[in-house]
Amino acid sequence: MTTALSAQLAQIAANSKSTLDVKAQKAAHSKSLIFEPRVAASQNFQTLYSICHQGYEELCRLDSRFIPFGNTIFSEQSQDEDRSQMTAAENAELDKKIESFLHLAGARLRLMPTIRAIEWLIRRFRIHEYNTAILISTFLPYHTIPVFVTLLSILPRDLPQVYKFLDPYVRSLTQPPRSVLVHQATHHPDFLAAISTYTLDACRAQQHYPALISFWGGIMTEAVNGMLDSMRSGRRSIQRSNDQTLLHQIGPTLSEALVMHKVPSLQIASYMVISVFVAKGDLEDAAISALMEQLVSGWTTESLRPGLVCLSILAQYRSAKQMSRKVTKALLKIPNLSNLLSEIAQEHNIGKLANGLCLALVERAHKKGDIKGLPVVESMLVGSVLNEQQTAVVFKSLLLAAHKVDDNIDPQGQVRKALASTIIRLSQLDTGVGKIFTKAITETDVDLDALELRLGTDLRPKLLAAEPHEDVTMVDDGTAPAPIESFQSALRRVGNLSTSPSDSCLRNVTSDIFTDLCSVLVFSLDEPENLKSFDQLAPLQHGSASEAPFYLTFLMRIWCGPYPALARATALDMAKRRLKNNDCKGVDFQALLPYSFAALNDPSKRVRRAAADLIAVLENSFHELNDNSENHIRWASDHLYENTESLVWMAIDSCNKLLRNVITPSLEECVLNADHVVEVLQNALNSSSKSSVGEDKDKKNHLSHKTRHSILTFLASHAIHTPLIILKIRLLAPLNQIKGVSGTTRTQLLLPLLKWWSSLSSDDASRICAQEGVEESVVDQSTVEVVLPNDKEGLEFLLDVVGTQQLLTRPNLLHVIFSRIQKSWPSMKTEARHMVAKRMLELSQKDASGDGGVVSSEAANLLRNVDLTTDILLFFLESLQPAAKMATQPPSGKRRRTSSSEAHRGLGTQSTPELSAMLRQVTFVLQLVEGSDPEKHPELLNALFNALSELQHFRVLVGSELGYLQNLILRSLLSMVPAYKNNQSLKIDSTGGHGDLLVNCIQKSSSPSVQNTALLLVASLANVAPDLVLNSVMPIFTHMGGTVLRQGDDYSAHVINQTVKEVVPPLIQSLRKGKISPLAGASELLLSFVTAYEHIPSHRRLGLFVSLVETLGAEEFLFALLAMLTNMYGTTDQVLSFATEVFNYFAVEIQLQSLIKLLGLIGDIFQPRPSLSTVLLGTNEQGERDPQKIGLRQLSLIPHLLSSRKLTTQIAKLTERDDMEASKVRELYSTLLEDLLVLADSLKQYKNLYNRCGDALSKLLNLLSIGEFIKAVETLLDRPDVILRRKVLRAVEVRIDEESQGDINSRAALLAFLPHLTAIIRVSDDMAYKHIAVGCVDKISEKYGKKDPEAVTAAASTIASDYCLGQDDDQLRVMALLCLASLVDVLQDGIVPVLPYAIPKALSYIAESIKNETPKVELHNASYAFIAALAQHLPYMLSGSYLGQLLGVSSTSASSNLGKDVNDARLQCLRLLAKQVDAKTLFSALEQNWVVATDSGSIATREYIDILGIALDKHSKTDITKNVAPLSAIFINAFDLRRVKYSKDDVGEDFIRQISRIEQAINDVALKMIYKLNDAAFRPIFSQLMDWATSLPKKDAEGRNLRLLSTYSFLLSFFSSLKSIVTSYASYIIDSAVDILRTVNPKKPVEQELWKKVLDTLAKCFEHDQDDFWQAPAHFSAIAPVLVSQFSHASSVNLTNDLIPAIVELAAAADSQEHQKELNSGLLKHLRSEQTSVRLAAIKCEQALTNRLGEEWLSMLPEMLPYISELQDDDDDDVERETHRWIVGIEGVLGEDLDSMLQ
Repeated sequence: MTTALSAQLAQIAANSKSTLDVKAQKAAHSKSLIFEPRVAASQNFQTLYSICHQGYEELCRLDSRFIPFGNTIFSEQSQDEDRSQMTAAENAELDKKIESFLHLAGARLRLMPTIRAIEWLIRRFRIHEYNTAILISTFLPYHTIPVFVTLLSILPRDLPQVYKFLDPYVRSLTQPPRSVLVHQATHHPDFLAAISTYTLDACRAQQHYPALISFWGGIMTEAVNGMLDSMRSGRRSIQRSNDQTLLHQIGPTLSEALVMHKVPSLQIASYMVISVFVAKGDLEDAAISALMEQLVSGWTTESLRPGLVCLSILAQYRSAKQMSRKVTKALLKIPNLSNLLSEIAQEHNIGKLANGLCLALVERAHKKGDIKGLPVVESMLVGSVLNEQQTAVVFKSLLLAAHKVDDNIDPQGQVRKALASTIIRLSQLDTGVGKIFTKAITETDVDLDALELRLGTDLRPKLLAAEPHEDVTMVDDGTAPAPIESFQSALRRVGNLSTSPSDSCLRNVTSDIFTDLCSVLVFSLDEPENLKSFDQLAPLQHGSASEAPFYLTFLMRIWCGPYPALARATALDMAKRRLKNNDCKGVDFQALLPYSFAALNDPSKRVRRAAADLIAVLENSFHELNDNSENHIRWASDHLYENTESLVWMAIDSCNKLLRNVITPSLEECVLNADHVVEVLQNALNSSSKSSVGEDKDKKNHLSHKTRHSILTFLASHAIHTPLIILKIRLLAPLNQIKGVSGTTRTQLLLPLLKWWSSLSSDDASRICAQEGVEESVVDQSTVEVVLPNDKEGLEFLLDVVGTQQLLTRPNLLHVIFSRIQKSWPSMKTEARHMVAKRMLELSQKDASGDGGVVSSEAANLLRNVDLTTDILLFFLESLQPAAKMATQPPSGKRRRTSSSEAHRGLGTQSTPELSAMLRQVTFVLQLVEGSDPEKHPELLNALFNALSELQHFRVLVGSELGYLQNLILRSLLSMVPAYKNNQSLKIDSTGGHGDLLVNCIQKSSSPSVQNTALLLVASLANVAPDLVLNSVMPIFTHMGGTVLRQGDDYSAHVINQTVKEVVPPLIQSLRKGKISPLAGASELLLSFVTAYEHIPSHRRLGLFVSLVETLGAEEFLFALLAMLTNMYGTTDQVLSFATEVFNYFAVEIQLQSLIKLLGLIGDIFQPRPSLSTVLLGTNEQGERDPQKIGLRQLSLIPHLLSSRKLTTQIAKLTERDDMEASKVRELYSTLLEDLLVLADSLKQYKNLYNRCGDALSKLLNLLSIGEFIKAVETLLDRPDVILRRKVLRAVEVRIDEESQGDINSRAALLAFLPHLTAIIRVSDDMAYKHIAVGCVDKISEKYGKKDPEAVTAAASTIASDYCLGQDDDQLRVMALLCLASLVDVLQDGIVPVLPYAIPKALSYIAESIKNETPKVELHNASYAFIAALAQHLPYMLSGSYLGQLLGVSSTSASSNLGKDVNDARLQCLRLLAKQVDAKTLFSALEQNWVVATDSGSIATREYIDILGIALDKHSKTDITKNVAPLSAIFINAFDLRRVKYSKDDVGEDFIRQISRIEQAINDVALKMIYKLNDAAFRPIFSQLMDWATSLPKKDAEGRNLRLLSTYSFLLSFFSSLKSIVTSYASYIIDSAVDILRTVNPKKPVEQELWKKVLDTLAKCFEHDQDDFWQAPAHFSAIAPVLVSQFSHASSVNLTNDLIPAIVELAAAADSQEHQKELNSGLLKHLRSEQTSVRLAAIKCEQALTNRLGEEWLSMLPEMLPYISELQDDDDDDVERETHRWIVGIEGVLGEDLDSMLQ
């Protein structure tokens, strides 16, 4: 029972990191990241430091921050530091250095130098025990790489608590998956805190790296996600509590990470964690806001964009309210914030962030006067970043901010001005934002009228003539009110102004007075009392308003001006109140009506309401006047405008009806809709009394023609005379919808207005529009629309005014006029269209480079965009002709005769302005014709041909082809021609020479486009009017051959196809009517295409030529085209391939007919007077004819055509049928065969031509089915012509290859053909003929032999007989052997009867092929192929005698060095034999053949061993055990090979070089046999081997040593491979080894090699002793003294590599104090040897023993010390140096100095 003291001691020992146990210290020292424990345990710190310091130095070169550690943990002194001897303070300081180094080294853990450096810290400072946590943290980001597993293998058993979860992976030495780390971080906060602390420490020290940040960010994010999932609760309070707990847990880490400015990657990783936390958690707004403030306080340029994305995510989970002050200030500091947010918005939803930011920025504007953020707000609203609700909220906040801004915040008005500008820009957008703003205005509680006055603008959108525009912000452009002037002072100032009773504010003289009064009116709107004071001002003439015009015209100008809506509505209300006074009764105020109607069109509802009230008062007034029409005064009739003489007024009755019947009933709708008053007036003026008679209404409510005319002229008159542009626009809105009343058009009434407006200069027009805040383009549009389509005066004015200089400065008005004309075109009458078209043509031809360029461009665009009639186009074309004729006339004084094209060219190029203008006009007119759908105007055809004719003269004059113009005409003509085909009433002028004209275009133009279009036109005309073009066709096709046919585009292909299809049929039809044959007549056409063949793009050739042949007629012309192609370009592969493609396109009948005609053409070539071939092949002159050359080309074509797969397939299908079509094909085939045979007979004298006929014949025969083909062949094979028979039989061979193996008909026919083939082999003396026949037999047998073996057996007998295999022809022998090889596979057992003859022949041929002076490689390989087939299928047929012969000739073959192919064939066969032949037969044959193989040389010997090894691998253990005897004999012979060879005097150098390789191969094969034997079977063999090895008489010392050398070479492999399994077999070799070691003389080379082999064998035996075999005294005592005695050979042999390792391994194996002492005693004796070499060798042996056995060996140190002391003073320097090394080794093991012991 243990005591308390022992328990405490055990606990101390367990916790202690130091131990006194030597083995424990050794085990601790063996912990290494790089070295195996066994190697690491043997290393001292000096060696280790040198290795590790190299890694540290490489790190310093990579990063200079590592250099300071060279003075501490990597210094030289660090080798002597021991942590167990250091104080606590020193250890703490060391820990800091180590932690700092590990932080820095973490970035490069994948590099070997880093691992080496850390290896030093582990080995010297044991950081895996003292600094376990920091070491694991450093390696943890790399937990997936192998070094992490190595780290786990050296960690202490007791891991830190935070890393306890790694225990299973430490035990199993596997990598922990990422999921385990995430799980640990999720459920154990201490682990998450540990890796977070490590990461933050590294970042603080600037020792971070991407892998660490990525690892921490990923683990942190997934852990937070997992924690949130695990903390999920259904109760909101608990959920929030859990989230707050988690926030307190990870908050400090995230807070510190967010503000690390120098580590942006850590910030970005934190953003990811925060995003997940906020998205899945349920945090309160305060917590999210705090996170947002923390985030923006630390971001940098690098982390800005990810920070904004994170911020937007946080904002999504926070209630919709403005950003905090800190966040807003941080965002405002970002340069180009708007663009950055817009970019992020394309990928992320930043709506809430943008909304909160906008609200915060608006608040800063109205509370602090900071307007820097307003552009950001505007950008967010315009950029559609916010949704509709958010946009409305921001708009409302802008309106409220504008309302709340006061002078304290904005003393200079800058904030209000900025807010006003922003609000106006946003409100006037055409997008949905403007609509949202309008909606926000209606929903807000802000007093918009007061706000408009405060901001000095109209916030509500204005609409003028349905066009949005921006309002100006102030009334007066010239004066700005003094900010210090009060209302009273302003009132007094304007009260002193003087006005006369005749003054009107609608006249220019009162402009300044109006401006002053207007500013005061706007100033007075805030207070009703101020307004009353203003109303009583004397200059306003309020009291005399019923008589004097000033007061009401002032108000009229206000409500129709660009002033705030409140001001406009107030003006209307003031007018209404004034009209209610009694002095206004009996006064005709119709002058107010146009202005009241304009107010009803105001965009402000409030203004429209006030206008409605005013009209109601006016309606009552006119009603009273109508009842009492005699006494009334027309107000302001003389002084309203500057000029009132032509001003038109209405009767009281008309005014009354207008208001009562038209306006008043619709007032409420007008108030609701600003555009309704336009519709009301338009309907009233457009309707007639007749149209309303049928309606159920009172006739009093309808307006008569007179009344409507009166209203129309009245409104038009005011529209003309009023100076207010707004009024003009609003009155023109309904007037421009009215054509006219009672014969008076609106153009007649309003044309003066257009004339006035168009007469203004650009500056004046812009100034007038700017004053009233109207867009000039709106005025342009409204005024130009007064012109009706068929109003002559209006159109003439427009056509005149566009050409004036004045209008050039107003491009928009100019564009509007042309647009109006274009819009009116469909409604114009013919006369008006002619007038406009003529004028536009004139304008379009103005010099575009001058001021008229805009007018010219507009006029040209107008003509291009309207539908021009045929008459107008004809007029345009006719207007060109006289000009062209005139232009082609030379000057009168220099007239010259010009009758030809050369004369025309003599004119030269006249580059005159007249010519340029003429050319421009021609181009434009032709463009118009083409753009007006020419197919709709076929009547222009003759005029266009005339223009084309004129163009031919014109192009000579200008020195240019004018290809573009020609193409315009040709394209237009091409479009028109189909109309002449469809409409017979249309006629083409046949006298115009149109065909010649087109030929001229084609020939003289270099433009492909012109040529293509002209060709299409020729094709089209040939179909419609063939007489026009047929006479000119041939020149066209000749020209095509050199031009169009060479183009590669699809359009050119279409042109050619169309030309051929349309022109050729009528051409052939006309040729048939004539005397010449169509074939001869069309030869020129064919020649043009054939000549162009090589220039035609390859992808177009086939389609083009097929189209040509189809159009001409394939029956007559296909053969001619093929013949001409072959004749012109020869029989190149390309031409033959193309001819075959064309040939294949047509049906079988046409193909066969064409072949018959082609044979006829070839026959015609060799006639004395050729006919057709002369025309087609161009052999006109006798001297140039070469019939053989021409005929050879044509005959070379026929085999290619007959080889066509398509022809073969179609004939096969047709011959299977029995109908008229099949009968026709058979008839054609017979004719073709007959013609070919006749032609061949006629050409026998020409060898080349005759051979070509034979080729054609063989191809022709292949067209038949196999049955019919064989019948034909049998007949042909009976012919005496040898060459023909060979070709026919060769065709049979090729045909056999093509036949299907599963075709029953083919099988029956070919098997039936076999007897004929065997007869050929037996009877024929023609070896080549026999060779082909054997090939046929081979192919037939291979394909069909297995289906019918009996039919093939007879053929096999013939092949193996003397008629074939026994012939002297080597080629026939080869073919026969290969055929027999195939037959073995086919027949297998069926071929046995022929083998007794075939096998000896094959073996004899192998021998013959080698012995011959010229090796017969093919015969050699074919023989082996036959034997290999037998080995595979019939191995039992290779009996012992055959096998022995084969092995013998194979050895001879191996020694012949005939090359790689021969070796491959032989080895393949022999290896197959080794696997297939019976074991007993094979091993017996091998045993008998050993001598032959070894006598044949090293290559044969190695092949023999290789085959033996394959056989041993293939056969089972049982087979090997049964054949131990022959195998043993083989190996006994093999081990004696060296002795036998050396005993002969003629041993070669090659053998001496190869013997070692051969013996190694023998040893390897012997081991294969041993692996398949058990101990009981092998031990007797081994015993026999050792007896045999020493059985030679001692007098034969050399032979004995050579045999023992081979034996011990095997024993070395044996003990090395089988190791401890065969240690006991060493008992058989002890005596032999001892005898050899005692008797051998190492000075002799052979004996020295034997001596080394014995020692190496013993060393391997000692090394693998696991059964204490060598501890047995009998075994140890037998071998140890002999080994020790071998030191006597030190002077003649180096003992280091052989003897010393053997003794060391023996000492290690004999793990006994007595045995080791015995060894040591023997060694110590040698230390005092007289021979220096002996002493030196003994010392080295002692060193090795000390290093290997360590303290175990040094237990005998006291006995060694005297010897060591003596050796220190040895006479030999080498002995003394090695002794010193031995002492150092002893000290390294013991850890103490020997000096004291040696003294």
